Amino acid sequence: MLPDVTTLSFEEKLHNYARLAVRVGLGLRPGQRVLVQAPVDTAPLARLLVREAYAAGASFADVRWDDDDVQLARFSLAPEGSFEQLSRWRVDAELETAEAGGAVIAIRATNPGLLSGVDPSRVTTHQRALAAYRKPYSLQVMTNRLNWNLISAPVPEWAELMFPGLSREEAVARQWDAIFAATRADQPDALEQWQAHLADLQRRRDFLTEKQYAALHFRGGETDLTVGLADDHIWGGGAAQTPAGITFTANIPTEEVWTAPHRERVDGVVVSTKPLSYNGVLIEGIRIRFEAGRVVEATAASGQDTLLQMIETDEGSHRLGEVALVPHSSPISRSGLFFYNTLYDENAASHIAIGSAYRFNVRGGVEMTTEEFAAKGGNDSLTHVDWMIGSGEMDVDGLTKSGEREPVMRGGEFVI
Repeated sequence: MLPDVTTLSFEEKLHNYARLAVRVGLGLRPGQRVLVQAPVDTAPLARLLVREAYAAGASFADVRWDDDDVQLARFSLAPEGSFEQLSRWRVDAELETAEAGGAVIAIRATNPGLLSGVDPSRVTTHQRALAAYRKPYSLQVMTNRLNWNLISAPVPEWAELMFPGLSREEAVARQWDAIFAATRADQPDALEQWQAHLADLQRRRDFLTEKQYAALHFRGGETDLTVGLADDHIWGGGAAQTPAGITFTANIPTEEVWTAPHRERVDGVVVSTKPLSYNGVLIEGIRIRFEAGRVVEATAASGQDTLLQMIETDEGSHRLGEVALVPHSSPISRSGLFFYNTLYDENAASHIAIGSAYRFNVRGGVEMTTEEFAAKGGNDSLTHVDWMIGSGEMDVDGLTKSGEREPVMRGGEFVI
């Protein structure tokens, strides 16, 4: 029997993945410098990203390493009162790269249950201090001032959680297969497939931006939620552009189109359809009630303390900063896998985000002051946390400014 010539080896898929991250994800322009953020467990991919960056014309590529075990040791063993201390150089490296016109790529991979046994207040204290110091860089990200990209890669504990009952080696191999399939890196024509996929996302986001719905109404299961949309909102999805004209795709994979809710016009009850892995804690069965845009009641079947501390980050974390539509038939949804990683799980279902809105989701928002952005309905916060609310039974209607109702999704699928 002749071999299937379309089947790629692991090495070919890995090179495809790194090439996608640099050329489609970052859209790297020759002469740019690159900062790679990577867990030590993903070192082979990080090294390959550096090589792909140089092949695409990077002037300088460097790596900032992270380590789950070091994180766990700190939150388990460090003394009380020490969790506002920061290694500022880690954030400074991001900002220095951005201000030099460079690009930042992060491999988001961790053990989802890493911090489940530590006091969540320790983690929250650190996250608030980090977010406050990191805000100048976060603002660059939220306004697309630089080309940036998020991808992921297996780490053993995460792989074993996704594929229980397998050996560590088998679990990691299965997780690689899942990542390659979700990102189309297992296809010989991966770059061409991505261009077609990005064009489809652009068509949908352009249609929704033209519509300028006053609100979206989500109804399905226990959810009955009306999400008002910011004035002069713009839908994002797929590729974006920096002020310098560099086209990049911030997330690989990506299946969503999204925009900014109006911070004062969200009402009703919303219930999560998938767990949220947040700061090493699995939060399940989230149920939140909104009135006039603000969270007035929040519970969870598990991880409730962590959920409440997330909401209490600041005033902005009591409101929404993103609403996103994802078809139930997306590749990640069809896989039937739960990744315990928001980068993947948010692309399996429609979702909302507690916290800050992206400035580019409001026309002229990048140039606005915080007060001007808020006047349009945009939300500001130190945090931005996505969680999944879509399913195969979710209907979504667009509510026009004249009060008419138009179908956008039925049974979790687009009808536009």
